[in-house]
Amino acid sequence: MKIGTPLSANATRVMLLGSGELGKEVIIALQRFGVEVIAVDRYENAPGHQVAHRAHVINMANANALRRIVELEKPHIIVPEIEAIATDELVKIEAEGLAEVIPTARAAKLTMNREGIRRLAAEELGLMTSKYQFSDSFEDFKQAVTEVGIPCIVKPVMSSSGKGQSSIDCEQDMQKAWDYAMSGGRVSQERVIIEQKIDFDYEITLLTVRAKNANGEIETSYCEPIGHIQQQGDYVESWQPQAMSQTALTKAKDIANQITSALGGRGIFGVELFIKDDQVWFSEVSPRPHDTGMVTMATQAQNEFELHARAILGLPVSTTLRSAGASAVIYGGHEAKGISFEGVEQALNIVNSDIRLFGKPESFTRRRMGVALAYADEVEKARNNAKRAAAMVKTTTT
Repeated sequence: MKIGTPLSANATRVMLLGSGELGKEVIIALQRFGVEVIAVDRYENAPGHQVAHRAHVINMANANALRRIVELEKPHIIVPEIEAIATDELVKIEAEGLAEVIPTARAAKLTMNREGIRRLAAEELGLMTSKYQFSDSFEDFKQAVTEVGIPCIVKPVMSSSGKGQSSIDCEQDMQKAWDYAMSGGRVSQERVIIEQKIDFDYEITLLTVRAKNANGEIETSYCEPIGHIQQQGDYVESWQPQAMSQTALTKAKDIANQITSALGGRGIFGVELFIKDDQVWFSEVSPRPHDTGMVTMATQAQNEFELHARAILGLPVSTTLRSAGASAVIYGGHEAKGISFEGVEQALNIVNSDIRLFGKPESFTRRRMGVALAYADEVEKARNNAKRAAAMVKTTTT
């Protein structure tokens, strides 16, 4: 691929739809290759806005607004970073040749909706998943819960980062779970997925990269598996590598290859899997860098954002693991705008640690405002150091 000069007539223009902390790192990685980047988000001063060449604030779920910004900026490549996008319009934009969508507009459309990706995985590809049902009314929901069985997990079909996700552990939890799911969707749609709760040993993210090889052909490669802990559906800690049997890892790679090949295109995919002994279940896939993959900023020669940027541009990639490492989330702790951070210097005194503060303009109690990173010769040492570093960073409203 020929790469031009930013802010010139021959610039290679990439537009990010969604410009949070993950998008910010992708922007930086793209700019290191001389790409002109346009950051789009739903609120002003998003993390990616702060580093992009140009920034726009629109409702990306509005088809007319999305088309207007694409026609204005004329990007060569569009990179969706979130789910809440008018994906039907994105499909039209791609079909009309206005821009290439990474990995593809179809992939963005399928993965925005948990129903689309679950039916692709389980019904078309025959991958092993938890038992599931979909419902779009409370009466149907109660019946679906009975069919799936208690305990189970309830999620809006369109949401991310655990929003609207909860567990049902007894019949009395049904109404609360339904109401919470209705409040947590990315778009206004009364439809949920009810999933059987699997008794797994651990869960992983298998970062899977589809990129061009030396012959210009698309080749699939895998990062070492990432273990993680979630609370309320949102990750709080991750580490790499996650120890697992060779049999389970082979199955995980096969599942990841099948689902990403079906989605097609280039880029990095975060494939989420449940593991018990040597058994592997498909959970979800994101056609973009994954929040648990922030650990790769401490562990890999090329982190997940650099891998995504390289794959987007048709450049060679390497998933080489440099060291064991871990990440731990730093929460806002306050409902306020323009918070401050203290204790960063103490956190950085921990050996082989690092801190990333995202620069989000508004804090919420459970909003991810930063991440602590650490690498070490052993995963457990890295996990302890990352958690210690995160705990040392305190937020204030003054």
